[in-house]
Amino acid sequence: MRVIHVGPDPSLTYRPNLEKDEAKKKEDYRNFETGSLFDRVFRTYKLMHTNQTVDFVKQKLSQWTAFNHTQMGMMDAILALNLLVDESDPDVDFPNSYHAFQTAEGIRQAHPDKDWFQLVGLIHDVGKMLGLWEEPQWAVVGDTFPVGCQYQKSVVFRDNTFLDNPDDKNTNYNTEYGMYEPNCGLDKVLMSWGHDEYLYRVLKFNNCSIPQEGMNMIRFHSFYPWHSHGDYMHLCDDRDLQMLPWVQEFNKFDLYTKTTELPDVEKLKPYYQSLIDKYCPGTLKW
Repeated sequence: MRVIHVGPDPSLTYRPNLEKDEAKKKEDYRNFETGSLFDRVFRTYKLMHTNQTVDFVKQKLSQWTAFNHTQMGMMDAILALNLLVDESDPDVDFPNSYHAFQTAEGIRQAHPDKDWFQLVGLIHDVGKMLGLWEEPQWAVVGDTFPVGCQYQKSVVFRDNTFLDNPDDKNTNYNTEYGMYEPNCGLDKVLMSWGHDEYLYRVLKFNNCSIPQEGMNMIRFHSFYPWHSHGDYMHLCDDRDLQMLPWVQEFNKFDLYTKTTELPDVEKLKPYYQSLIDKYCPGTLKW
């Protein structure tokens, strides 16, 4: 099996510092102004913000929602993430699947009565399977944002990375609402392409029974301009506002559950396989 080096994942780069005996304050996470990996992270977002256009997203939706790339069960997909190596993450040197189980266990401790929420924690990054099919990392990882309307100020590197994006000069797209109606709802908004949208589409196509709150967590967990900065509210409808607290609750566990205390994956697998069997059983089409 090949190990695919997908390059820096901007959503991971500034997560907690896991060096022994060092603590990092929550307000220091996601620092996009300084750091040893600043140049590489900036280049990642420059490529993303240049190439993620309305046409690009539509092309990717057409390409990947045929679900004809492979078939496998969810647990196999989780473990396959270990083939994806983030060469830029300075904090951890253990397989990506450990983060999946850490997130799930953090949620399990805080929400023991919500098994679907625990499963969401386990599978939320499985859409990074796209990297196994050689998608460029800027089309797999990192913060997401709507295409087809004006880019809001809270988008990472907003002021100097969209200069070569043709949509930024297109009068159909570069206004506050762009191609959308006021309060149309995020379900009608085209998001930049990446692992969030892909996994959401996979689960929906395969008729997985995860509650809508969990599906929204998966679809929008990288949409930081919205759930962490309050932007794009002019596109939201009442359902979006109702789901926002759920996405924010999930984000706490996604960001802050990485520790040097690694979970016993083999011990945990039977419990989480039972959740997979309940909500997304069998062989899935990807």
